[in-house]
Amino acid sequence: MPSPVGKHLVHAFLIAALAGSVAQAGPLRDAIEARQAARAEKNESTVRASLPAGSQVRRDLSYGTAPLQRFDVYLPPHAQSAPLILMVHGGGWSEGDKRNSPVVDNKAAHYLAKGYIFVSTNYRLLPDADPIEQARDVARALAAVQSQAASWGGDPAKVVLMGHSAGAHLVTLLATDGTLSAGVVPRPWLGTVALDSAVYDIETIMQSRHLPLYDRAFGKDKALWKSASPFYAVTAAMHPLLAVCSTRRDDSCAQVDMFTAKTDRLGVKTRVIRKDYSHRQINELLGADAGYTADVDDFLAGLGLH
Repeated sequence: MPSPVGKHLVHAFLIAALAGSVAQAGPLRDAIEARQAARAEKNESTVRASLPAGSQVRRDLSYGTAPLQRFDVYLPPHAQSAPLILMVHGGGWSEGDKRNSPVVDNKAAHYLAKGYIFVSTNYRLLPDADPIEQARDVARALAAVQSQAASWGGDPAKVVLMGHSAGAHLVTLLATDGTLSAGVVPRPWLGTVALDSAVYDIETIMQSRHLPLYDRAFGKDKALWKSASPFYAVTAAMHPLLAVCSTRRDDSCAQVDMFTAKTDRLGVKTRVIRKDYSHRQINELLGADAGYTADVDDFLAGLGLH
């Protein structure tokens, strides 16, 4: 049996080794966080608000024939020419759902109280649809929202796209690559809110150490790496965009900085909010955290929404 001194030495060695490995384990830490975030989207919010009295929810409205081509509509009382937010969930392009608590609860409660209509959409997932086709699904959902907005008391000219994680990648891709919405979306949307996407330049990601989920989503096709990258698609015609990034992650803000350096050169209106929040918190706390929510609302006000 080891002596007490020996035990202390072993414990000290293990702690030092663990500390060193954690300090060097950015990709491992991100992998763990990615798994946790995917699971977290399925769980109840830790801070959960209620919808305003008199609100209505319409479930599973169709925008296509596939089972996942459905969205839910959250209506405030007495909506009249209301602005609309179309929310796109995350989940590594392979899971997630429009009804998950961190995706909806606090956002819907906050924005319905402000008179917005809040729509949360599903889309086809891997392996049935690759990220390009998923973005096209979001475009189809957006077109359906615009065409039905007036019947809900909304203004089809006042629509904002919002997404978290993989959903943030999809809405940013739509904002930058006009070919994905051309002939599908009948009118421009006002702007885009990307909540903690770390995927702006896929080619750079795939040529360095990366998470396995990127291999599942983007494979070895270098043409797909570029066509699915907002960085390569962005032009001066891009809609105004707000990018929120977690300073706790190794790659999120770095990818945003690379992207916004290009949008700045193009003269595109792009704003960045850096938060000392986890990947999950950036999703969940929008609508619950007063300062963070006010910053996002300030961007929306700049689009003419109140």
